[in-house]
Formats: sequence, structure tokens, C-alpha cells
Amino acid sequence: MLYVLVAVFGVLGAVCRYLVSVLIPNHGFPVATLVINLAGCFLLAVIMKYLSRLPQFSPMLITAMGTGFVGSFTTFSTFSVESIQMIEKQWYGLAALYMIASLLGGLLASRLGFYLSERWLSRREAPHVH
Repeated sequence: MLYVLVAVFGVLGAVCRYLVSVLIPNHGFPVATLVINLAGCFLLAVIMKYLSRLPQFSPMLITAMGTGFVGSFTTFSTFSVESIQMIEKQWYGLAALYMIASLLGGLLASRLGFYLSERWLSRREAPHVH
């Protein structure tokens, strides 16, 4: 069953990636790939920190969402190819900006996902006073 879920979420992630790449055209600077990868970093952190703590999400579903959806939505290979292409065109500044924005931005997006997940979890666990 896990393989089926990973495949279904993989298809969904790939379709979402394609839609984002159509909606955000690249004009020299790979904005679509950057947005996709940063969103994926944030989303994976939320899945792992928040959704995994909710009883309605089984470990199998969490694995399928993280591996299937986020795995097919994000792309390290495209990031690498686009970086090399900019370097080959001698767009060193843009290449450096892209690599730094991707690496540091990914870490910051993950941290934001963890931070917000912790806040959401603390709100869920706090006693409700009426």
C-alpha cells in the first residue's frame, strides 16, 4: 500500500511542479525552480514536524507525502543544471545569487516550517478556556 500512496503523491507533486513552472516563467533567472524548492523545504518541515504529530496522519501517509509529493515536487537536479548553465554563460553573479538563495533560503524555509509547526502544535495542546 505504501508504494501506491508514494506513487499517487508523486504524481500530484509532479503535476504541481509543472503547474508552478508554467505559472512562473523563467527569464534568465530560474525563479520557478527557486520557488518550488523553497516551498518544498517549508512543506517537508511542516509534514515532518506538524502533520506527523496529528493522529489522523499515519506514518505511511507521512512517508508518502514527504517522499512522494515533496520528492517529486522539488528538484535538486534542475537546480544543479540551471546553476551550471548560468556559470557557462558567465552569469557569475546570478549563479551565485541563485545558489545562495536556494541553499540559505531552503534552510530558512525549513526553519520557518518547524517554527510554525511548533506554534500550531502548542495551540492544539493548550487548554481551551471559554
